Amino acid sequence: MNKNTTEGGVKQVKGSVKEALGKVVGNQNLEAEGATEKADGKAQKNIGRQQEHAEEVVKKTAK
Repeated sequence: MNKNTTEGGVKQVKGSVKEALGKVVGNQNLEAEGATEKADGKAQKNIGRQQEHAEEVVKKTAK
């Protein structure tokens, strides 16, 4: 796992918690902030996965 994969996963979880909390307390701003953070985390995690895949391809072709 690289840094983006890990940090993206953490952002996703934090965003999910904020979104759920916003729904529970009826705070639309907190809910929207959580949804945005969750989406950002998902994107960052996907970038990390693509980086990992690229590193694997480079390793395989270097052999």
